[in-house]
Amino acid sequence: MKKVAIIGAGFTGLTAAHELAKQGISVTVFEKGSDIGGLAGGFTIEGASLEKAYHHLFRTDTDILSLIEELGLQHELGWFESKIGMVVKEKGTFQIYPFNGVLDLLSYKPLPFFDRIRAGAVLFFLQKYTNWKNLVKYTAQDWMTKWSGQKVMDKIWGPLLRGKFSEFLANVSMAWLWARIHIRANSRKSIFERELLAYPTKGFHSIAERLGEKIAQLQNQSRDKVIKLNVVIEKVSYENEKPVVSYDGNTEVFDALLSTIPQKAFVSLISETSKINDTSETTTIDYLGAVLLVFTSNQSLSRYYWHNIIDEHSPFLVFLQHTNLVPKSLYNEQNVYYIGVYVPMNHKYFSDEKYQKNGIQEEWFAYLKTVFTEFDETQVSNLNLFKFPYAQHVVDVTYPEKIPAYRSIYPNTYISNFAQIFPEDRGTNYAVREGRKIASLLSDHLLQ
Repeated sequence: MKKVAIIGAGFTGLTAAHELAKQGISVTVFEKGSDIGGLAGGFTIEGASLEKAYHHLFRTDTDILSLIEELGLQHELGWFESKIGMVVKEKGTFQIYPFNGVLDLLSYKPLPFFDRIRAGAVLFFLQKYTNWKNLVKYTAQDWMTKWSGQKVMDKIWGPLLRGKFSEFLANVSMAWLWARIHIRANSRKSIFERELLAYPTKGFHSIAERLGEKIAQLQNQSRDKVIKLNVVIEKVSYENEKPVVSYDGNTEVFDALLSTIPQKAFVSLISETSKINDTSETTTIDYLGAVLLVFTSNQSLSRYYWHNIIDEHSPFLVFLQHTNLVPKSLYNEQNVYYIGVYVPMNHKYFSDEKYQKNGIQEEWFAYLKTVFTEFDETQVSNLNLFKFPYAQHVVDVTYPEKIPAYRSIYPNTYISNFAQIFPEDRGTNYAVREGRKIASLLSDHLLQ
């Protein structure tokens, strides 16, 4: 039986392991963390499983929806109406405007009426346009400013790009923004239909857990033998062109290896004696880290689920009232909130000692109080802070040239991580798609 090592137990690694195991290939998944699921990994809050980073699904997320059905979990999936609000600062105070479709756009008062019409025409064009490769060479900032106008950039796209890509916002390819708009718009049956989002009522953790169970069952082994958690890989070396994984004092030889972690992290594991003097896998991709604050409160601050913050001085990108999408009954009738932002790895949120403790909470809650003046911090409970380095790749106008190859320069070694997802934004649906794709390549190689 052929043996494959998989580094990383996110949805790409788990999906690849599942597909390979179905074909009779032995898999061992190595995960340095204490749980599986990657950015969709769960923790317990009010007796329920919740993602460390916010997640939901669109109708167009066909890869993960088909996986959920294959795993027999479709009954756990609920479809809920999404409510989006644009938080805009006007004359020193904040107003929240609904932003759920074309009618809301036409009523969006921060823009003059002509600019609303212009913005709507551009969105309609992008929804119908399919030749995204023609957009790669243009920055989103330049393209949107040219066709939508400066006011639309200032009141819609500019703040969102800044919150998502920080100092790299001026370099982001229009192809990426096209994908965000095109895919989301086409998840609705018509431009007048309200958006529905899917969420598993037991959390995304239940999907990851079922995948883990299936992988173990297919190999007639216990899960802890197949998926090794809290593992520190000391090095990856090669003997007779076979990958050798050294971890926790153990050494194991495999027929092939799949890395689903960021390229820099994987290359750092290669032993000095096995390293190839080739710069093709020394990535030039820039990454941002994600910082998330998750908490519950007795207070309901808004009627919206998703709040885009249209203020260049905001310390965060997005504010979510999760329980305005899914029922509060899942969390003991508590309101569940997320606050999140993407920042460079040298940002104070990662590097400054103050922000390793209560600094982020203090800064964000102070700003939140200016948006929702009734916000009462004393009612906050279940406060959790999560930080994810290398959480978002920067997709600039030369990005297609930077995408890592699936087959590594190292023998019998394959690469599959979210840096290969383009022009779409990374997410669980594309993680599943990439996991299936790389499993097919691996099985073709091993079983030929």
